Amino acid sequence: MTDTNDSFLDEVTEEVRRDRLFQAFRRYGWIGALAVIVIVGGAAWNEWRKAQTRAEAEGLGDAVLAALQADVSADRLAGLAQIGATDTAGAVVALLAAAEQQREGDPAAAAAALRIIAADGAVPQVYRDLALMKALMAEAGLTPTADRIAALEVLAAPGAPFALLAREQIALAHVESGDLAAAAQVLGAILEDAGTGAALRSRAENLLLALSQPAPEATE
Repeated sequence: MTDTNDSFLDEVTEEVRRDRLFQAFRRYGWIGALAVIVIVGGAAWNEWRKAQTRAEAEGLGDAVLAALQADVSADRLAGLAQIGATDTAGAVVALLAAAEQQREGDPAAAAAALRIIAADGAVPQVYRDLALMKALMAEAGLTPTADRIAALEVLAAPGAPFALLAREQIALAHVESGDLAAAAQVLGAILEDAGTGAALRSRAENLLLALSQPAPEATE
């Protein structure tokens, strides 16, 4: 008799649990459904944004390639000018356009365009530094060497992304001003730097030979 009562009580308890669970589901089940919708919808939105970003990048790449494939430099410039890119992508397009302007024999216009990029706070610093260095290179023979060297010294600071290339430009500026000893000193520092790549090392060695200047002895 006791076992029968216990079994009956267990069945009643289970029914009560089921009833409470069903009532809770009816009352709060929409929260779970909403959570599922949010998760699935969020995943779908994320995938759509990825596809959109990929399509935009591919479209930009196609537009740049189409512009650069023109036979005439003026047409390449016109094609690049029609690309409505902004921020980082816009900076890259502007850098390409400035290179075309230099090929067209207009370094002053190229330098002016590059300085606009260098002053744009919306552009990542690495692209701003690159634009400034290219502007200083384009201004060779157009601006006082002392001014260019002072600006290049900032770009040549330890840890700067284009430090070694900036040092090379400093050496060339010293050559332009006729200070061959200072140029040799900078070139020697480039050769001593462990981060100097093979191409830059070769250029530095060849320039030292052309200047008939011995490489400064390494300091202890």
